[in-house]
Amino acid sequence: MTRSAARANPHLAPNASAKTARGSFKTVLSLFPYLWPQGEMGLRVKLVLASIAMLLAKMGTVYVPVVYGHLVDRLNHATGPLFLPLALIGGYVAVRVAAAAFGEMRDALFAGVQMRASRVVARKTFEHLHALSMRFHMDRQTGGLSNIILRGTLGIQSVLRLAAFNLVPTLIELLLTTFMLWYLFNAWYALIAFFAIGCYIAFTFSFTAWRTKFRRTMNESDNEAQTKAIDSLLNFETVKYFGNEAHESKRFDESLARFEKASVQSQVSLNALNIGQAVIISLALGAMMLMAANGVVHQRMTVGSFVLVNTYLLQLYVPLNFLGFTYLTLNQGLVDMEQMFSLMRVNQEVQDKPEALPLASHGAPAEIRFEDVRFAYNPDRQILKGVSFTAMPGKKIAIVGPTGSGKSTISRLVFRFYDVTGGQVLIDGHDVRDYRQQDLRAAIGVVPQDTVLFNDSIFYNIAYGRPGAAKEEVEEAARLAQVHDFIASLPQGYNTKVGERGLKLSGGEKQRVAIARTILKNPRILILDEATSALDTATEQGISAALRSVAQHRTTLVIAHRLSTVTDSDEILVLREGEVAERGTHTSLLAADGVYATMWAAQAVIEHEAPLADGANATVQEKTFQEAVK
Repeated sequence: MTRSAARANPHLAPNASAKTARGSFKTVLSLFPYLWPQGEMGLRVKLVLASIAMLLAKMGTVYVPVVYGHLVDRLNHATGPLFLPLALIGGYVAVRVAAAAFGEMRDALFAGVQMRASRVVARKTFEHLHALSMRFHMDRQTGGLSNIILRGTLGIQSVLRLAAFNLVPTLIELLLTTFMLWYLFNAWYALIAFFAIGCYIAFTFSFTAWRTKFRRTMNESDNEAQTKAIDSLLNFETVKYFGNEAHESKRFDESLARFEKASVQSQVSLNALNIGQAVIISLALGAMMLMAANGVVHQRMTVGSFVLVNTYLLQLYVPLNFLGFTYLTLNQGLVDMEQMFSLMRVNQEVQDKPEALPLASHGAPAEIRFEDVRFAYNPDRQILKGVSFTAMPGKKIAIVGPTGSGKSTISRLVFRFYDVTGGQVLIDGHDVRDYRQQDLRAAIGVVPQDTVLFNDSIFYNIAYGRPGAAKEEVEEAARLAQVHDFIASLPQGYNTKVGERGLKLSGGEKQRVAIARTILKNPRILILDEATSALDTATEQGISAALRSVAQHRTTLVIAHRLSTVTDSDEILVLREGEVAERGTHTSLLAADGVYATMWAAQAVIEHEAPLADGANATVQEKTFQEAVK
């Protein structure tokens, strides 16, 4: 795991828990703009009304024991008109109903604020992840990353729900109850209640903070298990090829075993916490009942007052009993939120300039020019070492070379997945860094060697090239890619699901769908990265003809191992160790009798003696080229 991956995932970084704890207050403050959003007056009004309803609910809750105490005193001295006890009973019922009603109103009003905040944060995180550079996503762990986003969203909901519905109301109720005890009786009752509550909170928070490590271990183990499970299932074929089902099961079970151990420790410690809480509250309740009983015996207090004291303590015990759970869940929610917000703080390596220029996505072919381009993924390994060439508008430039020579890197720099470390890449005379990324990428169509499709219908995957395209346009693109007849022969036609990463389709079928998707996009620049590598010879010829037709009015970069696919190129660049070893047309390079001519001759012999299909030629030709460039 690289350092950037560790930064991306706080569970993987050293001292993550300490950093998370220090950032909890900052994390809570970062939620405020989402709770009080600009231009959302309706949500602001809901938040204010929810706060008012919360206060009224707690005032009603605190006043219930007072009415109950008066009712007990009235019934204990059953003299006078009957309507007085009946009125007190009615008042008791009304106060309880009002407290419950205001509590429900608070929940209903705050629900919209809470869900909107979690939705907006999740969307912004998702958008930010898509805005990050290729370097970040090459280092990512998909399972752990998606888990962080999911748990972060749920963490926001938990924090807001518990803060609004449990923690803040409980603190308000504690303050009001302490004040009422002082007001109705004397300072000793308030002091005992205050001391007991203080001990209860201190014990709960300290004990829960100690328990947090078990919860954190559970999260880390869960993240690890999910990452391993998703990675294993995504590579289902590889697992089967090597018969490593037992190995994958063992790795997954090791993570589950750590989760199991931490889960048991968490439950046992929770039971110990509950016992300690019960002891503190019971001792405080016993002390106050002794004082109240003494007051009743000496006629300083009524029976109703005795009941009132007992009711207050018992009423406080209910929210306090959940305080440990609330604190633990709240703390865990903050941890989960901090993990998600840490993703938001990952720097966007490739950014648009404030004065970025627009670039037309359709229209006349663009000019591509590399001027002394140098690039390195890591400082200690230079990939491109001063590459220069020009692809004139409407021309086709082919790039050939062994693995690691920089062929695919060139396409990534044109697409601006990375920024060059030296020189510049220009389109229509402007550095690609001067354009808006969205416009730049809209003008480029890529058919990659390794085609990955969405787990959706064939129609969706082709229409992804231009969302909203008409059915006729999608079908025409499929015809040009020579995949329409195959799709029409399927029972569900264009509605056929392709499976995870398109596994239900063959390599050639996936690649033709990718070609159709790019044709539908109708870009000014085409990048064909081994676009026909997974096709048999007969299909390749048809697809090549279709691609030549599509490329007539576009500037095209072709990355290829199979030299027969680039013979019609306007210029062929032969890369070797990040430099252009040879350049020219197919005819001129053969006449030069250099590296290209040697490779051409070797490939011709291989294809003549042992013709291969479905992409197998690429492997043999790569080995041949590796030998030719030595």
